Amino acid sequence: MRMLLVAVALLSVAGCAQGAVHAETPAAPPPSSSSAPVTPSSSETPPPPPPPPAPVVKPTPCTISDGACIQLSTNQTWIVRGDKIVHGPNPITHGRRGYETPLGNFPVLRKVKDEWSRPYNAPMPWSTYFTESGIAFHEGELNVPSHGCIHLDPAAAQYYFNNLAIGETVQVVA
Repeated sequence: MRMLLVAVALLSVAGCAQGAVHAETPAAPPPSSSSAPVTPSSSETPPPPPPPPAPVVKPTPCTISDGACIQLSTNQTWIVRGDKIVHGPNPITHGRRGYETPLGNFPVLRKVKDEWSRPYNAPMPWSTYFTESGIAFHEGELNVPSHGCIHLDPAAAQYYFNNLAIGETVQVVA
């Protein structure tokens, strides 16, 4: 019986991270016949405090430590590495009314060096896509709002294309 409990306990620990194995908690021993109350041990440690909120990478408004930060209200973007700004701020334009750039955290999905927008019949050089709906960083006019994409000057568009990896986070804040 003791071997079985040890095996169940090991399965419980091994499956915890994967969520695949669930072991039943052994039943508590029957109450003793003594009427003495059970008091908790003073050597029990309290649970650890929750982790602090993610720091904001100054002077960006983002909480990510690696990837790209976009602030729509100031028309700026940065690339951050290890809580340090490595590129930017870069001027941008973003989605116009009816084609707003979505807020949130998104993974870089794919890159296309010489992309062409079929719906808008326009070039999109150095496209770095970060939404399933086709929103990307790319070279574009900085005085004309986009259809949701983030327009960058030519040098910044190429830098983002070459320095953001697939899967890295793009955080878009208001």
